[in-house]
Amino acid sequence: MTTESGTGEDANGALGTTGPEAVTAQAATAEGAAPPKAGRREWIGLAVLALPTLLLSMDLSVLYLAVPHLSADLAPSGAQLLWIMDIYGFLMAGFLVMMGTLGDRIGRRRLLLAGACAFGAASALAAFSTSPEMLIVTRALLGIAGATLAPSTLALLRTMFHDPKQRTAAIGVWTVCFSAGSVLGPLAGGALLAHFWWGSVFLLGIPVMLLLLVAGPMLLPEHRNPGAGRIDFVSAVMSVVAVLAVIYGMKDIATHGLGAASSLSIVGGLAVGAAFVVRQRRLDDPLLDLGLFSTPRFGPALGIMGLAVLVMSGTLFFVAQYLQLVRGLSPLEAGLWMVPMALGVVAGAITTGNVIKKVRPPVIMGSGLLVSCGAFALLSQMSVDSPIALFVGGVFCMSFGVSPVMILGLELAVGSAPPERAGAASSVAETIQEFALGLGVAVIGSIGTAVYRSELKGELPAGVPADAARAAEDTLGGAVHSAADLADGTGDTLLSLARSAFTEGLQTAATLCAVLVVLGSLVAFTVLRGMGGPGGHHDQDGAEKAEAAP
Repeated sequence: MTTESGTGEDANGALGTTGPEAVTAQAATAEGAAPPKAGRREWIGLAVLALPTLLLSMDLSVLYLAVPHLSADLAPSGAQLLWIMDIYGFLMAGFLVMMGTLGDRIGRRRLLLAGACAFGAASALAAFSTSPEMLIVTRALLGIAGATLAPSTLALLRTMFHDPKQRTAAIGVWTVCFSAGSVLGPLAGGALLAHFWWGSVFLLGIPVMLLLLVAGPMLLPEHRNPGAGRIDFVSAVMSVVAVLAVIYGMKDIATHGLGAASSLSIVGGLAVGAAFVVRQRRLDDPLLDLGLFSTPRFGPALGIMGLAVLVMSGTLFFVAQYLQLVRGLSPLEAGLWMVPMALGVVAGAITTGNVIKKVRPPVIMGSGLLVSCGAFALLSQMSVDSPIALFVGGVFCMSFGVSPVMILGLELAVGSAPPERAGAASSVAETIQEFALGLGVAVIGSIGTAVYRSELKGELPAGVPADAARAAEDTLGGAVHSAADLADGTGDTLLSLARSAFTEGLQTAATLCAVLVVLGSLVAFTVLRGMGGPGGHHDQDGAEKAEAAP
């Protein structure tokens, strides 16, 4: 059986590198003919892939509202609670490179379906965890299983959609689902917690994975690299250690500030990463083909995409706290006010799909960054009592401007990779996204937090105990907690000062982000200037021929 556009199944629907029609598609592209269009089967397959993509990012935030409930039931320590929250994202980031390359070797559909089984099983175990230790382990398993799903979904889009316009639209859907999931997570969690116990937030994954297991073999093509060698397990361990160490160090800086432990973790991770790169250059069958970065558009496109993720995550670190701790909204109310951000991603994706027919991708990416600059300018004007409309306008315009940068950055990077290396390219792209998420919180968050501490230091009212003063100067959350234990007048004064200082930090962070996106737009307009043709047709073959010409 073959797919309608011939995207990777052999005559028996079994594992193979390409189907007969896919070979024809590749030959047509090599001869300069227009690539084949995706049919109904591919678009239905995209819908199937969109659900686990949405779920993966939802699992990063779905526990936010469940923390009080699981704390009352399982009574975890402070350290255990942090690991429950963070270990999913840590391990997903750490295993992305290894799993993306594994998919290229054993088959992306096979890895996707295996990951779906593991994710569904781990979701059930997490839902019925009876101790903090059990929940930490099951969250870790969810992270590893998520690492098998994430690059497989994105790499399969490269296999299913040969036409650049259709591939851009498909990656737009993928990006919207991944971005919207983090916003919808708290909302879905709040809805479930209103009627069920805290473990119900994990059960969302089971029906989605069952659907993927049933529909996947019928709708999704198989593709793997026929020339892939054996997996180097030493490289696999090195990649995991390097990513985990750096991400952990970044998150520790964002939480506790720069310290010896965080610095040592980051330096150690970078050292292992450097050794990993050296090893890849020496291996005949490297875990990560560094030749991907020799493609002209691969590195710059991912760099600009990473910048967009960095400024967005750094800003969200503040706006989420602003809504709850400055404006006094409940987590569910704050989640509802974050919905415009998800709508901005959707609007940006739709706009990108329309203008890509007439405007070159670098121009769209640079323009999107300039739009987000305007959004950061709005957010830099936020105060304690600013109209909520100013916040809504800021986050909507920010996500609207960042959306095309993420979509086209992924398209340029993954679309420029040869089909047999799409899994590796996808895993690198998603690893950079994870690094940018952590770096945004660590760098932008640390700068804003430093402003908060500077503004509050020495300004505390008389009568605040030393322990409460230290807690208030550390974080806004500490100030809110300390104010609740003080006399009304003293507590109110402390809270007012802390909220004002935090808003100063938000303004500084937004201003810094505005400067960064202007610089990013200049890179998009200049470095990417000659990459990608009008209407989204990225003439990879033509570029390669031009480079080979004398």
